[in-house]
This record gives sequence, structure tokens and C-alpha cells, in this order.
Amino acid sequence: MSSLQIKKNYRCVPSLQQFYSGGPFAVSSDGSFIACANGDAIKILDSSNASIKASIEVDTDAGLTALALDPNDRFLFSAGHSRLIRVWDLSTFKCIRSWKGHDGPVMSMACHASGGLLATAGADRKVLVWDVDGGFCTHYFKGHKDVVTSIMFHPDTNKTLLFSGSADATVRVWDLLAKKCIATLERHFSALTSMAVSEDGWTLLTAGRDKVVNLWDLHDYVCKMTIPTYEVLEGLCVVKSGTELASFLGSCNQKSGKRRDRSSPIYFVTVGERGIVRIWDSECGVSLYEQKSSDVAVSSDTDDSLRGFTAAVILPLDQGLLCVTVDHHFLFYSLLGHPEEKFKLILNKRLVGYNEEILDMRFLGEDEKFLAVATNLEQVQVYDMESMSCSYVLAGHTEIVLCLDTCVSSSGRPLLATGSKDNSVRLWNSESRNCIGVGTGHMGGVGAVAFSKKWKNFFVSGSSDRTIKVWSLDGISDDADQPINLKAKAVVAAHDKDINSLAIAPNDSLVCSGSQDRTACVWRLPDLVSVVVLKGHKRGIWSVEFSPVDQCVITASGDKTIKMWAIADGSCLKTFEGHTSSVLRASFLTRGSQFVSCGADGLVKLWTVKTNECTATYDQHEDKVWALAIGKKTEMFATGGGDAVVNLWYDSTASDKEEAFRKEEEGVLRGQELENAVLDADYIKAIQIAFELHRPNKLFELFAELCRKKEGSSQIEKALHVLGKEEIHLLFQYVREWNTKPKLCHVAQYVLFGVFNILPPTEILEIKGIGELLEGLIPYSQRHLSRIDRLVRSTFLLDYTLHGMSVIEPDTNATEMKDADQEQELTSEMLKEKAPSKKRKSHKSKDSSRKKVKGAAYTSVAPTSLKA
Repeated sequence: MSSLQIKKNYRCVPSLQQFYSGGPFAVSSDGSFIACANGDAIKILDSSNASIKASIEVDTDAGLTALALDPNDRFLFSAGHSRLIRVWDLSTFKCIRSWKGHDGPVMSMACHASGGLLATAGADRKVLVWDVDGGFCTHYFKGHKDVVTSIMFHPDTNKTLLFSGSADATVRVWDLLAKKCIATLERHFSALTSMAVSEDGWTLLTAGRDKVVNLWDLHDYVCKMTIPTYEVLEGLCVVKSGTELASFLGSCNQKSGKRRDRSSPIYFVTVGERGIVRIWDSECGVSLYEQKSSDVAVSSDTDDSLRGFTAAVILPLDQGLLCVTVDHHFLFYSLLGHPEEKFKLILNKRLVGYNEEILDMRFLGEDEKFLAVATNLEQVQVYDMESMSCSYVLAGHTEIVLCLDTCVSSSGRPLLATGSKDNSVRLWNSESRNCIGVGTGHMGGVGAVAFSKKWKNFFVSGSSDRTIKVWSLDGISDDADQPINLKAKAVVAAHDKDINSLAIAPNDSLVCSGSQDRTACVWRLPDLVSVVVLKGHKRGIWSVEFSPVDQCVITASGDKTIKMWAIADGSCLKTFEGHTSSVLRASFLTRGSQFVSCGADGLVKLWTVKTNECTATYDQHEDKVWALAIGKKTEMFATGGGDAVVNLWYDSTASDKEEAFRKEEEGVLRGQELENAVLDADYIKAIQIAFELHRPNKLFELFAELCRKKEGSSQIEKALHVLGKEEIHLLFQYVREWNTKPKLCHVAQYVLFGVFNILPPTEILEIKGIGELLEGLIPYSQRHLSRIDRLVRSTFLLDYTLHGMSVIEPDTNATEMKDADQEQELTSEMLKEKAPSKKRKSHKSKDSSRKKVKGAAYTSVAPTSLKA
């Protein structure tokens, strides 16, 4: 057996994040991305893989109500309850312009096909048109008697028409040239929800909550036809000719023989409260296609049983149809030829925009290519690991699904067991996506389920009624039309409080249960006879699991600890401390030599059993981490919790080791290059390499060496010219550290002088985070300046003292020296004349004149001593 490779690090990949919390959204012109409202932020979603390309933070009180994109996808327009209309540049994701105009929230927005005009409809019953570049209002329309809910420009740029629909059940047509309302269309009896214009530009289609679609002739603005749909409509879109869908519809129409005349028909799609897609023919007024079943999750509440669509958009370039549900799901439909129905809309991708909380999850299938997730809904969502799109939904429970577990049966079929708040357990075949078994009998919500590990012929459930049940899988068939009733082989009243977790031993001989009564119990299967009770935790136990190799169990508790217990005598072998809040999940890795834990503090920790040490701690969640799933083959794991984020974790120990070795090898080579450059006195190259290797000490030595050279300033300027903004920022960090020490400050000031000489202040201020660094430089620079100033002033006292002691020659100016020379010449002439008679006196006069000249700078001192 190969030696165990202890894992030291994991790499986190955020795979499932919330991006849509309901409200407005906008699809790009090529369908590559979608701008979605998510609370007080705008998420730019890649429609291919559900990854978030960018997040635009808006004001906390904005409450987004409208979004729109310009035709070239360069700008995004947003508005909310703050009444502020913003223009965002999608290349930089920055707000380039904003203004206010409405007296209430903006309910809808539309951009003109030219990109120069923006129309906004408000709750103040006004319709305004704005110049995008200037940000000023070009048109101001009033006339609606209620909230204006929808607005649309005529798609033909030659027709200067604007349509607005209101909650007053009317549609108004505005002429942008005449700046007035030219028609009021009154045939609806409820609020308008959606509008569309035919491809020829002469028919307006309107849909509302009165369950009809009206077709209006734009020549004389009269209603040509009213089509009853018998459902509240939320979305309507016209099928353009030349598309794959239009060709399918045309062929179906010709075969059916329902044409009344030879005029080109208008095909349009409607979605509404029923959650089905229907395609209509305007000439016949009949539905050409209708989905047989809804792909929208159905609620269990009878009052809210209709959870349908809120909008529909036909994607460009024959990419299909996008429908948005009340549950914040984005459903992507594509066409498929069908022998019985000519064609069929199939759901090829489901992107889940929002999950309030993730309660449990497990990897599904032999290859673990799917991830089953239980959220605070009645359905289980199964995600494709490659695209992280929701492949399908398992619906059947009538209350929230609290727990789940997966296995691959002996026949090779992937099975899924779920426990719900509706007091039942269900068994699912994930291949057929059907429920094949239902188990009832619990008197409380089922909070824990666990599959058999070895024989895969039973599973165990634990409930808030404090009982454990063993359910047999005998007699389960894959092709059953209706789920059969599962039979309980054994039942035991296990705990005094709710059961939170269950685990089955690898050999199927034991089951362990963890409860809120602060104990964990080990039971012998299949008759559920008590083996040992594990006591020691001070709070409820949230998770239990058997070691895959040893006769021990780990338990995670609300007392912030994880304990390891011996099954033989129930003694506590080890206690792991490190979490700052309740530990909610713990699972073994690396054949039992390590385990991973997660808790209410949002932390994920990797532990080594032998050393009792926490190998690594990760903080990638913003709320409690309720769910933990371990991959049995790759030992990757997934975490999810209250922040509705699913993170996938991949073992990066080997790659980190290779990367560290590569960096070390590269560092050695670059270090040698640095030494060679220093030996060759190529200081510019040496400084660049020192920056790359992040060696501040070597950098200081190089700058100090240049300070001592005459041509050092020019070389420093050349070296600084090559540096980028990030390197300049790093240099300021180093200089700030050097400047704090008196022995190094002269080099720091020398480098600062060079930087300020070559870079203008405007460029320096553009460097991110430079303000904090400059604030750190100023006080120490002032302290060094004051210290040098005090030293300079002290030297004057020393000069005065030395001059007074006649130790050094005084400094005299040019005039004083000239006077002294003239005086010396006069005295020398006088001495020559009196030389024969008075030799002794001449010596005295020469000495006195010499003393006077020498003490000329301090005449008040030297002459006084002589006269005395």
C-alpha cells in the first residue's frame, strides 16, 4: 500500500453564487451575458457557465427597480427607489453619469436603437426621455392615471414612437417629434405587463393580467384582435422570421391548414402564472404549441400553488428562449425535432439565481459528476459539476428538505434518500429522476438520513421525534410508475432530544446517532441494540462519523469542539479545539488520518489526527456552513451554508509543492543574475531584479552604494524611470520602513528625492494606496529634519568657542582681508624707516600689528587683554 500523502492545502473555487434576487434583468445583444439585480448590487452573469463576471455595488438604499442595456452593450442603465438614474461603463464597471428626474421610483427603462436616448417610466405616472450623453431631459410626458409599468421604443429608428403601458389598463403612444400623445389604447381591464412590436413594425401586441393579448394596428391605432389566453400573463415576445423557431412554426402551420389568408402571420410566445410556454399564431388566434408540463417548481401551499414565469426573452442568434421564474431561476429552452409534435421545447439549462440557505448536499453517481443540494425548498436541486447549472429538480416533498444522502446500489443505479419536514423519507432514482419509494411513520421532521456503506440494501433515518428507523430497500424496482411504501425493519427511541446526525460504519454493523441532548449513541444493526453511549460534550452534537480505518467515531458539537471516541469503551481519545462557534460538520479525509470541519463561524478547517493540529484554516463563507460533502474518489469536497454559496475545494498540496519548487529554482537563478549585475556595476538591472525578487535589504544596499557615488543620482533616476505603478507603490513601502530608522533615513530621503524629481504629483496620487504610505512618511521626515536642524545649530556654538580660543583661523570676508593687507603694507614701510635706531621697538610693533590682524574678528576680546 502506498504511503499516505498528508494534505496541507486546498484551493477554493466559488462555484455556485447567488446572482439574482428578483426584479429587473437585461440580456446582452449577443446573449453572452445577463445583467441581474441582486439586492443592492448588479451582477454581470456569464450565461454559458453561470459564473459572475463582475459585481457592481450600488447604494444600500437603491433597491433596484429597472435595468437596461444600450444596443452596443457598452453602457448599463440602472434605477431604483432612490430615484437616481445611473449610467455604468461596462469596460470599467464605474458610474460615469447620474441624475434624478422622477418624483418616485423608476419602474421601467428602455434604450433607443440608436443608443442616444433613454426612456424611463415612473411610479409618479410620468414618462421621461433623456439624452444619454448629456444627461438632460428631452421629453416630458404626462397622461397616465396610475403607475407606468412598462415602456418601449419602436424598434424601427425611422418611426419616432414611444409606447408606455400602465396599471390604469391603458397603452399610450407618444410621438417624439410632435412631443405629444397621439393615441390611447383602451381594451385591457387590468395592468399591462408586456408589449412587443411585430417584425413589419405595424402591429403592437400587448399583454396584461386580464388574461388576454390584444393586437393593435399602428396605422389607425385600432384593436385588430383579442386573443384569450386564460392565464395571467407576465411576458410576451415576438418570434422573428428567419429563425429556427419561425421555420418550425411555419411548417407546422402549413401542415395543419389553419391559414385564413395569405398574409404573413405573427408568431408570439407568452408565459405567465401557469409556468408553461405557449406559442401563438396571430391570424388564427390559436396556440400552436403548449408545454405538457411545467418546469417551474410547484409550491406545496394551496394559496400559492401557481409559481410561474415573470418574464420571457427570445435569445439572439438562435440560442433559444430564456424564461425567468418566480423562484429566481433562469430556464434556457432550445428546439428539438419531435416525431409526434413536429418540434418540442426542451430545457437544456437551469441557472438558479438565489437560494436563501443551503442545508445539506452530497456528490451523486459513480463518477461524482453531479451534486445534490437541499435548500430551504421542497425540492432537491441536482447540479452538473462542469457547468454548475441545475440539471434537474426532484419534486415530491410537501415541506422543506432537511437532509439527504446518496449511494450507488449493487446494480449500479445511483440512489438518493431525502428527509423532510413533512415527517417522511423518500427514495429517488437519479437516472430516471423519479421517486421510487416513500417512507412514513415518523412523528416529526426527519433531520438525518444515512445509506448502508457495504451492502447498499437499507438506509437509516433519524427524526425530531427522537426515534431511529431502519428502512429496507428490498422489492424496489427502477421502472415503477408509482413510488412504493417503504417498510421499517427496526425502530428505537434513541435520544431525549432531536436527532441531528446519523452515520453507518463501513462494514454496516453499527450506526451512530448524534443528538441535541449532548450525547452520541452507537447502535448495533439491524436490530438497533445499544452498544455504547458517548458522553462529554457540553452542547448538542451536530455531526457524527465513523473512521474508515479505526474503531473510533468523531463528533462535532455546539460547544466549539470536535471529539474522537473509542467505540470499545466509549472513552474520549482526542479533543480538537479551534473553532470560535458551533462546529456543524466534520468528515474524514486521507483514509482517516485527517478530517475537515466547518462551523457557524463560517470557517473551514483541515485537521491532522496524529498531531492534533489544525493544518489550514479557510474563511470563504460569510455565514454558517451547514453542508459538507466529501468526494470518495478525488477527496475534493464542497461546502455550503447560510450565505447560499457553494464552494468547491480541490487538493492543491502537490501543485503548491511544485509551484514552491519552481519559484525557489527561479529565485536562485534570478539571485545569481542579481549578484552578477552588482559585480558588473549594472545598478539599473540589479535594482529591477531586486524588485522582482522582493529583496528590500539588497535594494537598500544598492541605493546606499549609489548615494556614495558622484553619478549616483542619474543612475537612480534611470532605474526609477523603468518602474511601473505597482513597483513604485512597493518602493514607497520600503522607503517608509527605512525612513523610520535614523541609520537608514538618509538613503530613504535620497530615494524620495529621486522619485519626486521624475514623477509629477498627479501621477503619484494616482497610485492606489499611496495616501496611507505618504502619511506614514511625513511625521518621520519632519522628525529627521528637526534633528538635523538642531545639529546644524549646535555647530555654530562649537565654531564660536573654537574661534574664541584662537584655535582656528576666523573666516573673514573679502573687504576685511583687503584692509588687513593695506595695514600690513603701511606698517612694513614705517618699520623700514625706523629700522636702524629702534630694532627692539620694531619687533614689538610687528608683534602687536600681527595680533591686531589676527584678532580682527573679535576686537572686543584680544585688545582688552593687551591694554590691561
